[in-house]
Amino acid sequence: MMNSLIKFHLVGCFALVSFNGFAETEIPSTQPGDRAYSPYIEQDYPNQIFFGDTHLHTSYSADAGMVGNTLGPDAAYRFAKGEVVISSTGVEARLARPLDFLVVADHAENIGLSPLLTAKDQTLLSTTFGQQLNEAMEAGDPASAWSIWSSAKATGKDPLADYPEIYMNAWSSITEAAERHNEPGLFTALIGFEWTSNPGRNNLHRNVIFSGGKKGADRIVPFSNFDSFDPEDLWDWMKRAEEITEQRILAIPHNGNLSNGLMFDEVRLSGAPFDTDYFRRRSHWEPLYEVTQMKGDGETHPLLSPNDEFADFETWDK
Repeated sequence: MMNSLIKFHLVGCFALVSFNGFAETEIPSTQPGDRAYSPYIEQDYPNQIFFGDTHLHTSYSADAGMVGNTLGPDAAYRFAKGEVVISSTGVEARLARPLDFLVVADHAENIGLSPLLTAKDQTLLSTTFGQQLNEAMEAGDPASAWSIWSSAKATGKDPLADYPEIYMNAWSSITEAAERHNEPGLFTALIGFEWTSNPGRNNLHRNVIFSGGKKGADRIVPFSNFDSFDPEDLWDWMKRAEEITEQRILAIPHNGNLSNGLMFDEVRLSGAPFDTDYFRRRSHWEPLYEVTQMKGDGETHPLLSPNDEFADFETWDK
């Protein structure tokens, strides 16, 4: 369906990338002078730079949808390609410069929930969870609806676990939009989702991106924090998902500045010590790290690096 990713030169809300295939399993040297930019051509600079977004939420994300985002995956891809769309506020909107690629990375947790609320889906409204959300939305209190969803997410127990068809239908709609808008050589619509792990309300989120198209991706449903809070379980799932979907998958750790240190802790999430296998697996599944985005810089903090004059750049730690 599409070209896949080889290198992210800047990772954040927007990224610059070269498309040619996921990073090799062997970790290349990072020392200056040890390698040229490309092993295939005699030059030491990128000759294909692309701009895009690796982390975009639509109305299919419960938080975005319940606080007013009415636009779904189809509108997101059209907007990224430079088309005029009617925004959630009812006015026309268009990018001054279209993107080269987009990942619709909606939250895996209760994916597709908000459109079902809007449609008054009877399956959803038959549940206590759905009724609570509906009451809050009808009362014009989206903040309370978000709080109900966020609290349920933090428990790690899916209130809609008995209705897997909800997630299958939502995921199929997302992959269908990507398939429809992907135009090789012009625009790359990448399939993905956000795994929103938050143990103790600490942010261990990852944006999970697939290298291929709808046919393979539809053989799975996104892995959520209802399945596990532990990144090692996500990696296990990614390994199985690669075999099932027959395509490569990578995860980009997201917004680690709100993890209270857990994103780069001194032990595993379980409390067990690190070993060589852990580092090998993490470098394989997470070859990239998000440096900065609208929720702040994720590299360091003045309390950790008091002598670093750049440690307070775009800090958000509230």
